[in-house]
Amino acid sequence: MDKINFNAGPSVLPSEIFPEMAEALVNYKDTGLSLLEISHRSSTFMDIIEEAQQLVRSLLRLPDHFEILFLTGGSTTQFALVPYNLLPVDGVAGYLDTGTWSTKAINSAKKFGEVDVCGSSESDQYRFIPKDYKVDPEWSYLYLTSNNTIYGTQLHQLPETNGIPLVVDMCSDIFSKPIKDIDRYGLIHASAQKNLGPSGTTLVLVNKNLLGKTGRDIPAVFDYLAHIKKKSVLNTPAVYAIYGCLLTLRWIKKRGLNRIAKENEKKASLLYTELDNNPLFVPKVRNAEDRSTMNATFDLTKAGHEKTFDVFCENHGIVGIKGHRSVGGFRASMYNAMPVETIEGFVKLMQDFAWRFG
Repeated sequence: MDKINFNAGPSVLPSEIFPEMAEALVNYKDTGLSLLEISHRSSTFMDIIEEAQQLVRSLLRLPDHFEILFLTGGSTTQFALVPYNLLPVDGVAGYLDTGTWSTKAINSAKKFGEVDVCGSSESDQYRFIPKDYKVDPEWSYLYLTSNNTIYGTQLHQLPETNGIPLVVDMCSDIFSKPIKDIDRYGLIHASAQKNLGPSGTTLVLVNKNLLGKTGRDIPAVFDYLAHIKKKSVLNTPAVYAIYGCLLTLRWIKKRGLNRIAKENEKKASLLYTELDNNPLFVPKVRNAEDRSTMNATFDLTKAGHEKTFDVFCENHGIVGIKGHRSVGGFRASMYNAMPVETIEGFVKLMQDFAWRFG
């Protein structure tokens, strides 16, 4: 039985990339070497990373002052590197608290300088995106998390910052749609385990004009400028993961971001419509304007049905449907590689479940 993969990350990837990844694992382009064996400083690998960077620039329409880095350590590392590189020793940064990942970013930033938490939805278990908050013109940047995989919320509109650069964690929704107003961003980071490719590398897009102004003496391995100078190979990069990103980026280019965005909107609409109308299910995020197109979180209306639904999903080849351990319930992650037809089938399963057990 083919599995339906609702894992939040690492997650479903385009099936088209697997044959090339498998071939590269054994013999990359008839070099007689596995891609796992080649030098990260060889022209063979530099061709891979340079094409990946070019595709990122083209797909997101990045201006020349943005540098594109493939780093290691996941976005958890970026929680520290962002303030290390962008927050002056006497500066203040604004952070919007919308869940676990923003909370971790806040705690890391506090080790480097003053942090102003301008808004939070913690009081309602992070079930909405705060909107009525003020942006201080003295902030060095405003840090946002665009999509919250655990709680199922997503930022659909940017706040007005009056020129203050935005720093955005886009781990779970980068390349799910075009990015508008790119010049408003100072930095975007996204670990590759969802729409970008397999886990192991982290994409950082940074406005180089903001760097080198903190007054800190930053060790090279933590310094964006040092990584820029060395073209992302200051230390050994995640060669195989970056190759997986390259193949995924080619797949994205072939489909087009506008088409992908429409498909993602359709998948989300199908599932949320069912959650709103099926008497056995209820979405965790009440405000439709804050619901994530990537991760739909929901509960069953009767606690006694949870185990039954678990078994029902398992019998139909569905994996990764359980919600994050911190919030419980269920979560359907609908990243780019999830076909619309899969969500249509899942909706029918939910209807069948309601008919059988409602």
